[in-house]
Amino acid sequence: MSKEKKASQFLPEESFQSWKNYSHALSQTFPRLRNRVTARSSENDELMEIKARSGNEMKRTLNWWDLMWFGIGAVIGAGIFVLTGQEAHNAVGPGIILSYAAAGFSAMLSVFCYTEFAVEIPVAGGSFAYLRVELGDFMAFIGAGNIILEYIIGGAAVARSWTGYFATLCNHSPNDFRIHASSLANNYNELDPVAVGILLITGALAVYSTRHTSTFNWIASFVNMFVIVFVIVAGLTKAKASNYTPFLPYGARGIFNAASVLFFAYLGFDAVSTMAEETKNPGRDIPIGLLGSMTICTILYCLMGMTLCLMQKYTDISDDAPFSFAFKQVGWSWAQYIVALGALKGMTTVLLVSNVGQARYLTHIARTHMIPPWFAKVNKRTRTPVNATVVMVLASSVIAFFSSLDILSNLLSISTLFIFMLVAVALLVRRHYVPEQTTTYHRNLLTFFLLTIIGTSIAIATYWAKSSGWVGYVVLVPIWFLATAGLAYFVPQARKPKLWGVPLVPWIPSLSIATNVFLLGSIDRNSFIRFGVWTGVMLFYYFLFGLHASYDTAHMTIDIIHKDDKQASVKNLEEGEIGMQRM
Repeated sequence: MSKEKKASQFLPEESFQSWKNYSHALSQTFPRLRNRVTARSSENDELMEIKARSGNEMKRTLNWWDLMWFGIGAVIGAGIFVLTGQEAHNAVGPGIILSYAAAGFSAMLSVFCYTEFAVEIPVAGGSFAYLRVELGDFMAFIGAGNIILEYIIGGAAVARSWTGYFATLCNHSPNDFRIHASSLANNYNELDPVAVGILLITGALAVYSTRHTSTFNWIASFVNMFVIVFVIVAGLTKAKASNYTPFLPYGARGIFNAASVLFFAYLGFDAVSTMAEETKNPGRDIPIGLLGSMTICTILYCLMGMTLCLMQKYTDISDDAPFSFAFKQVGWSWAQYIVALGALKGMTTVLLVSNVGQARYLTHIARTHMIPPWFAKVNKRTRTPVNATVVMVLASSVIAFFSSLDILSNLLSISTLFIFMLVAVALLVRRHYVPEQTTTYHRNLLTFFLLTIIGTSIAIATYWAKSSGWVGYVVLVPIWFLATAGLAYFVPQARKPKLWGVPLVPWIPSLSIATNVFLLGSIDRNSFIRFGVWTGVMLFYYFLFGLHASYDTAHMTIDIIHKDDKQASVKNLEEGEIGMQRM
C-alpha cells in the first residue's frame, strides 16, 4: 500500500487530501472555529449516525451487577492502598476520614450528573458525548483532551503503585524493582519496567473480550472486598485511641488539601458510563450500578482511613505501602502479605476497567474525526476497539516507566475535577435550554446565572487558597446561593428526563460545580503549570488537525442529508407527475 493511501486512510477528510487543500483549510481556521464553537450534536446523531462509524456494533452483555462490580473494581485500587498513607502522614493526620468524606461527597454529586447522561445518551463516548450534545464541539474537544490525559495518567499512576505492593509481597523495597537513571531529572529517574508489564497484560485482556473482562473483574473484586473487610476488622483489634490525638495536626485546611489529592481514589466511576452502549437495560442498570458502587466505595474508604490512623500514629505511617507496614509494626507480619495481595488484586481490576473505559472514550472521540477515525474501528472478531486500546495502553506505559506517583496523582486530579465541573454545567444546560424552544430572554438568564455560579465558585476556591480569613465567604457564598436560586425560579426547565433524572436540579449540579472547583483550588501550582502545558499542546493539535477534520466530517454529513432530501423530493415530484398523467 502506498504512503499516500495509508495517509488518506488515517486522515481521510478533504482538507488533508493535498497540500493545497490543507493550506486552504488553515486559511479558514477562524471561520471554522466559530462554526465548531456553536455547533452542537444531537442525541440521535450520537446514538445512531456517529456510532455507525465504527463499522461493527459492541455487544450488549452487561447488567447492573456487572456495572456495580465494574464501578467497585474501577475505583478501589491505588488511591486507598497508597494515597491514604501519603496524605495521612503529610497533609491531614487522623482527620483523613473527613478528607475521604469530602472527596466522596464531591464525587457522588458528579455521579448523579453522569448517571442521568448515561441513561439518556447510552453511548461509548461518556462525558465527551454529553459535552458535545450540550456545550458544542469545541468544549467537547477540551473535555476530550482532559479525558485522554485522565486515563493515560491514571493508568500510569496505578501501575506505579502496583510495583510498590508487588515489592512488598516479595519482601523488597519498591525501588529494588526500579532502575535508577541518574542522568534524568528528579521524579522522572526511577524507571519502572514492572509497571509497564502489568499495563500490557491488562490491556491484552481488555482487547480480548468485554464479557470475559467483566467476569474476571467481579471475581477479583470479591477477593479485594474480602481483603478490605479483613483490614478493617483485624486492624481495629489493634486500634489505639491515643493515635487519634491530635485529630487535625495540620489544621482544617489540611482536610481539603488532602481531599483534592484523595479525589484520585474515587476516579474510575466515569469509565462505567462509557459502558452504557454495552448495557442491556441502561435505564435500570446504570443508576443501580453507578450509585451503588460509589456508595459502597465511600463507606469503605472512610473505614479504611479510620482504621489505619487508629493502628499507627500518623507520623509513623508509611508513604509507599501503609497498610502492610502498619500490620508489620503491630506484630502481624504475616498479615502484610494478605494486604499486599489484596492491593494488587484491587489495582489490577482498576487497570482492567480503565483499559476498557479509556478505549471506548477514544473510540467515540475518533468517530467524530477530532482524532483520526482509525482509532474508532471495532474489531469484527472480538467486538472490541482494539486500535484505541493498544494506543492508550502504550501511552500509559511510557508515562508509567518514567514518572513518580505524586506528580501523576496531582495532575490527574486537576484534569478530572475540570471534566466533572464541565459535565455538571452541561447538565444544567440540558435541563434549562432546548434550541428553538427556549426563549432568548430565558437563554440570556441561564447564561448569566451559570457564569455567576462558575465565577463565584472560582472566587471561593481562590480565596481559600490565598487567605485564612472568613469575610470573603460571607460575601461569595450568598452570591452563589442566589445565582442557583435564580436559576431554579426564573429559568423554567425546558426538558425532563425520560427514564431517570438527577433530583433537586439545579441545586445538585450547581453544588457539584462549586465543590469540584473548590478542590481544584487546593492543588499545587506546579501541577497547574503542567496542566497548562498539556492544554497548550492539545489546542495546537486542534487548530492544525482536529478542527479541520471534524469540520469536514460534519459538513460532509450535512451534504449527504441535503442530497438525500433532494433525491427524495425529486422522487416525490416524479411520482406526482406520473400520477397526474394517469388521471
